[in-house]
Amino acid sequence: MNPIALASGVLPEYGPVDLIEAAAAAGFDMAGLWVDPAEWDAARHRDTKSALAQTGMPVVDVEVVWLQPGCSVDDHLRILDIGMELGAANALCVSSVDDPGETSEWLARLCRHVEGSPLRVNLEFGIFTKVPDVLSAKRIVEQAGHPAAAILVDPIHVDRSDTDPADIAALDRRFISYAQFCDARAERPDPSNFDAIIEDAVDLREHEGAGAIDLDAIWRALPADIPLSIELRSKALRDAHPDDPIGRAKAVAKATRKWLGDRT
Repeated sequence: MNPIALASGVLPEYGPVDLIEAAAAAGFDMAGLWVDPAEWDAARHRDTKSALAQTGMPVVDVEVVWLQPGCSVDDHLRILDIGMELGAANALCVSSVDDPGETSEWLARLCRHVEGSPLRVNLEFGIFTKVPDVLSAKRIVEQAGHPAAAILVDPIHVDRSDTDPADIAALDRRFISYAQFCDARAERPDPSNFDAIIEDAVDLREHEGAGAIDLDAIWRALPADIPLSIELRSKALRDAHPDDPIGRAKAVAKATRKWLGDRT
């Protein structure tokens, strides 16, 4: 069965220590951490390292390295540095840069920065970015030409971009080091309505099996047994478990384990 990680987006109002402790209490195998360079001071770093040591919880990823026109390379590199110091396996990267060639150059630079570490820089595709689908991501990663470059698959973005799971299955396996996972409703947001796209992604996701995405096809297109970061951003889930990060994490873990268990 795939190892599962509690993604930072499940507990967006909580800090890294609360997330790590909730992931451990809920029986997750790994944790994903949101790293904001403006807020990540020495105390937060020390407390996060301590929580990881006390729980034995590995870090599946740090996020988000968001490439934008005029963005600060120092902030991006600091996220990668923090990830490497925490032993993270991956960093999540998103691009709002119009030119795919420029995104590829950025990706290569980030990958060179993590050379000598096991950290992979994963480019996420989705219609909310300038890398709309998996084939676009594949071209950028191939052009970057660095072994640390990878592609991040998230089922909601697969579905909303009309990406064919067969195109995911056809990827070189070295391009996928982990994936995100969730379900979502059948209704798709208007691709021209950015606010609706974001609401769909941060408020309307659902437990695996509760939505309409063909998760079986996506799961079978991924390399076997890779870690799945459960990116269940959901207002309904937050409302059902207010002020209870462990209860929320347990609900996500239970639904995910059941879905995966039914297939193994």
